[in-house]
Parts: sequence; structure tokens; C-alpha cells
Amino acid sequence: MPALNKVQLIGRLGKEPELRKTPKDISFSVFSVAVDRVWKSKGETKKDTDWFNVEAWGKLGEICQKFLQKGQLVYIEGALRTTKYDHEGETRYFTKVVANRMQMLEWKDKGEEPVVEEEEVAEDQPENK
Repeated sequence: MPALNKVQLIGRLGKEPELRKTPKDISFSVFSVAVDRVWKSKGETKKDTDWFNVEAWGKLGEICQKFLQKGQLVYIEGALRTTKYDHEGETRYFTKVVANRMQMLEWKDKGEEPVVEEEEVAEDQPENK
């Protein structure tokens, strides 16, 4: 049965990417992306912002941490991943975007510009539970 889980975002970084490592020493970065929505209602322009939590694994995660900055315009492509966890006896769900492609749409001087190719998602990343 065919299925598709693909997300494409263009937005601004809400915070500097944070580099983390798994117990097996696999690196990944975590950051948020804000995507603005603008529309007109009764002649008045309205604006709202949607926030997305993003994880980038392996080399892509290291590149994101090294070159991305808060407020920078970026294109992220990936898949939605929802994890389930218990908090004080209550089941909660957390949905994030697992990035497999990133492109900087605005350059802020933080070093040389990287070349980022699409890469496979790391095999050691957490599975849905």
C-alpha cells in the first residue's frame, strides 16, 4: 500500500541549533522553525506563526549546528515523527520533523558556506513507540 510522509518548510530559526549525541555517539541537532501564515479577513491583514520542532541527524545535524543561526531563513525537508511518552501517569505525544535536507535561503556570516546534499536518515535514531 503506497504511503507518503513528507514535510517541506520555509521559515526562520527560533533558536540556535543544539548539538546532542546518542549513547552510541551518533550526533544530531535540535532546533525550532517558525513559519508565518498571512491572510486577509474582512479587508484586514492577519498573521499567525506555526512552530515546528526539527531534528537533523548525522552529518546534516552537525552542519545545521555549525552554520545555522537564530532568525535565519531556511528550507527544511523531512518527515513527521511522533513519539509517545508517559508524564506523571498521563500518555503524551510529541511530533517533530526529522530533516533529511536543509538549504539556507539567507546567509548570515558564521564561516564558509557549506554544501549540503540529501542524506539517509540515521539508522540509530529513535523509533516510534
